[in-house]
Amino acid sequence: MVPSGQLAKKQEPAEPGPDPELKSWRCLVSYLCFYGFMAQLRPGESFITPYLLSPDKNFTREQVTNEITPVLSYSYLAVLVPVFLLTDYLRYTPVLVLQSASFVAVWLLLLLGRSVLHMQLMELCYALTMAARIAYSSYIFSLVRPARYQRVAGYSRSAVLLGVFTSSVLGQLLVSAAGVPFSTLNYVSLGLLSGSLVLALFLRRPRRSLFFNRDAAASELARMNPAAARGAWRAWTPARMLRELGATARSPQLRLWSLWWVFNSAAYYLIVYYTHILWNVVHPTAGSASVYNGGADAASTLLGAISSFSAGFVKIRWALWAKLVIAGVTVVQAALVFLMYSSSDIWLCYAAFVLFRGVYQFLVPIATFQIASSLSKELCALVFGVNTFLATVLKTIITLIVSDKRGLGLPVHSQFFIYFVYFLVLFGVYLLGALVVVVRHFRDGRRAPQPPELSPAEEKAMQPLDAQEQSLQPEAKA
Repeated sequence: MVPSGQLAKKQEPAEPGPDPELKSWRCLVSYLCFYGFMAQLRPGESFITPYLLSPDKNFTREQVTNEITPVLSYSYLAVLVPVFLLTDYLRYTPVLVLQSASFVAVWLLLLLGRSVLHMQLMELCYALTMAARIAYSSYIFSLVRPARYQRVAGYSRSAVLLGVFTSSVLGQLLVSAAGVPFSTLNYVSLGLLSGSLVLALFLRRPRRSLFFNRDAAASELARMNPAAARGAWRAWTPARMLRELGATARSPQLRLWSLWWVFNSAAYYLIVYYTHILWNVVHPTAGSASVYNGGADAASTLLGAISSFSAGFVKIRWALWAKLVIAGVTVVQAALVFLMYSSSDIWLCYAAFVLFRGVYQFLVPIATFQIASSLSKELCALVFGVNTFLATVLKTIITLIVSDKRGLGLPVHSQFFIYFVYFLVLFGVYLLGALVVVVRHFRDGRRAPQPPELSPAEEKAMQPLDAQEQSLQPEAKA
C-alpha cells in the first residue's frame, strides 16, 4: 500500500520547468550574428581586381575578364544544388565550417597563387562560399520558434550588412589613409577570416533540419512496416512540396515576382562581378592610394540597407501596379548601366554603381514578401531555391556567350553595353504587361454595374428603413 500522502504527491502535476529554448535562444542568436559579422570582414575583397592587375600578380586585363572571372559563374552553378542539399542533410554547421575554410582558401590562393589556374581555383572556392550562404540564412530559424522568425531574420541580415559595410570602410581607410599595399590588405583579410573559421567550429549543431532529419520515429516506423512506408511516400516532405509547388505556380503574382528574381538577379550579379574590372579600365592606377573601390562598396551597401528598409513601408495595390513598379525600377537600372558603360569619369561610375545596387535592393524585400506571403516555410525555401538555380543557369549562359574566351570574349565595356540592352528589353516587356493590366482594370471597372441612382422621393422612403436597421443593431450585439 502506498501512503495517501505519497499518492497525492505522485498525482500532482509537475510544475513546468524553465524552457531551454526561451533561456538560451538569445545567446545562440547573438553568437551566430557575431559570426555572421566576422565572416564579412574581408577588407581586401573590394581590391581583388586591382591586386590581380598590379605588379604583384601581373595578370592581364583580358585574363581577368575572359579567363578567371567567368569561372565564378560556372563553379557556382556546379556547387549550388549539392551545397543546398548538404546544408539540410548535415544540419547547417558543417557547411558553415566549409564556407569559412573556403574563404581562407580563397585568400591563400590570392596570396600564393601565380598562374591563371590558381586564380580559377580561387574562383571555385569563392563559389563555394557563395553557395554556402544558404546555411547561414536558414540555420538561424532552427534556433528559435516560428513566432520569433521575423525578429531573428532582421538580426541576422543586419549583422551581415554591418559586416560588409565595416569591411569596405576598413579596407578603404587602410588603402587611402594608411597607404597599405594590396598584398598587406589581403594578409589582414586572411587573419580575420581565420578567426571566423575558429568561431564556426563552436556553432551548435541543431537536431532537425528542413527536409531531412525531421522525425526519427517516422524512419523507425518505416523499417517496421514497409507497406506503410510506401503509402507514406506521398506524405514525404519533398514529394508533398513538389505537388504544392505545381499548384502554387498558377498564381500570377508568384510567377511575376519569380520571373523578376530570375531575370533581374542574373544580370545584377554579372554587373557586380565585372564592375571592378570596368573601374580599372576607366581609371587605371598603378598605386593603391587613388583606388576607392572600398568606399563605393560601402556606400552601395549602406544605400541598399536603407532602400530595403524603406521598401517595407510601401503600400500600394501590388496586383494592379506591380508590373509598372518593376518597369520603372528596370528602366532606372538600364540608365545606370548605360552611364557606367559610357562615362569616362570614375566618380560617375562609382555613383551609378551605388544607385544601381540601391534600386535593386529596394525590390528584393518586396519580391521576398510577395513570394513568401502565401507559401509555407518549406515551400518558400524550395521556391527561392528554384529561382536562384534558374537565375544561376541564365547567368552562366550569358557568361559563356558574352565573357568567356570560348564564346565572344568581349572586353568589359562591350559587356556592359549588352547588359544595358538586356535591361532595356526587360523594361519593354514589363511596361507592355503593365499597360495591359491597367487598361484591363479600367475597362472592367467601366463594365461593372453601378448602383441605380435614387430619386429624392425614394431616398426619403428609404430613411425609415435605415432607422429601423440602426435600432436593431444594439439588439443584435446584445
